Amino acid sequence: MLAFLGVCLCASGQADTLIYATGKILNGTTKEPVVAKITYQSLPYGNIVGDLNGSSYRFPLFGNEKYSVTVEAAGFAPAKYMLDPAKANAERNVTQDVELGLPSSAAQVAETVHTAGKVMRLDNLIFEQGKAKISPESYPELDQVVNMLHTYPAMVIQLEGHTDFRGDPKQNMKLSQERVDAVKNYLVSKGANKNKVKTKAFGGTMPLSRENNEEAHTLNRRVEVRILQN
Repeated sequence: MLAFLGVCLCASGQADTLIYATGKILNGTTKEPVVAKITYQSLPYGNIVGDLNGSSYRFPLFGNEKYSVTVEAAGFAPAKYMLDPAKANAERNVTQDVELGLPSSAAQVAETVHTAGKVMRLDNLIFEQGKAKISPESYPELDQVVNMLHTYPAMVIQLEGHTDFRGDPKQNMKLSQERVDAVKNYLVSKGANKNKVKTKAFGGTMPLSRENNEEAHTLNRRVEVRILQN
């Protein structure tokens, strides 16, 4: 028999329309087209195999078999999925757009990349209760901030101090300012440029939780590092 453009002309002379796999290859973040290598094989034995290159694909699904498809592009994690001809639409297409993501190592870098606007909470920063004196257990985390400033010399950060919402609002504002000042003094003492470290106090005006329990109060007492410029 003769197969051409998805129409199989059988011995009986009747047309037998094939089912096609179709789709686009996209950057999962920007949604822009990505040129990739598309490899496919029939399941379960791989009797039919093929490969394509481009930012979209279209190939016939012969024999009503399911197909395994792998999409690979430089700078992205491979995507693997299965196509089932039983899921074809009225136009006899099985459509599957593929959004490619970053490889795991690059995704980790992207998560920690120090871009302007990013806010990092200093989870291991400990003060004496009701005071602005930094506990020694806090030093390793603060040293990481110093290293970050050395690694990115153009970086400007803002230390933002928060207390819980109990007590005198004026005293809370004063305490949060004293604490961010203490953090700045430590960073500068370790070699950070004082002009690259800004401070801002919020007191208890921006709680993460409004619940009135000790766990919530502990969560609200924090210092965050906001990257203003990099």
